[in-house]
Amino acid sequence: MNIESLEYFKKIAEIKSISKVANKSHISQPALSQQMQKLEDSLGQKLFVRSNRGVKLTQAGELVLKYADNIIRTYDKMLTGLEEQQKSEIKIEADFTIATYCLPCALLKMQDRFPTHNYNLISGSSDEIEGDVFNDICEIGFITRPSNEEDLVSQHVIKEKVVLISPKGYDISKKLYLEEVFNHPLIILKDECIIKENFHLALNDLGYNIDDLNIIARMETTEAIKTLVQKGYGLAFVPYNAVKEEYLDKELQVSTIKDYNLDYNVFMITKKYEKLNSTIREFVEGFNKMGKRICC
Repeated sequence: MNIESLEYFKKIAEIKSISKVANKSHISQPALSQQMQKLEDSLGQKLFVRSNRGVKLTQAGELVLKYADNIIRTYDKMLTGLEEQQKSEIKIEADFTIATYCLPCALLKMQDRFPTHNYNLISGSSDEIEGDVFNDICEIGFITRPSNEEDLVSQHVIKEKVVLISPKGYDISKKLYLEEVFNHPLIILKDECIIKENFHLALNDLGYNIDDLNIIARMETTEAIKTLVQKGYGLAFVPYNAVKEEYLDKELQVSTIKDYNLDYNVFMITKKYEKLNSTIREFVEGFNKMGKRICC
């Protein structure tokens, strides 16, 4: 098995067509089919069910696909590591809102303190980030829960306040009970996140589910949610740091919930201290000294 074959396998699994992958990759279809046959032979398993309509993964194929992405990314990380062995780049992954609203200012402060550091910040989900730190895809992660992995260390960073935002001039109290929100039009994130998880728990506690609410839109990003709220379409729960500037500039209103706490914690995760190189240790120690003053 070689990495190139695994990369082609992943593309075929995603597109469900050997011929389309061959055309996009500028390789002949027979040559690509032969590579996939060699991959199956090396693993001793049939990975595809082939038909006139394309290809479908077998159970073995599904299992290989589950691990293929990590294997490819780990291989790419190795190549990058070899190229950058003499550099002090630190790869950091953070949950979407943390990467957007908290870490940029924190990393600028760290850059002032450690001029030789180079930071590469990528956003992702907490589950993906935990896996990437564990598999050495990145060195440091910022997630919304402590890691359960024995080989990883979790350090609490901040508690992120969650607020209900509404358009300027909207008739709503600054403090209200959660049930008072239900009759208002709401905008939420499309994907799962810690705010949605906590909101679901609160709803279940009150005997409701998300379908009972007046959800008018499900958006990809917090920025998109802010735009709709500012234009008067509805209300939304967001991290306070995501709307602090708009609130101080009186472009949005902020309310808090009296009976439920939707706030969440942010944790920095790394490998165990003895496994960190000197540059990563510098970062961790310097970041901890900043305390709670990490957001802009």
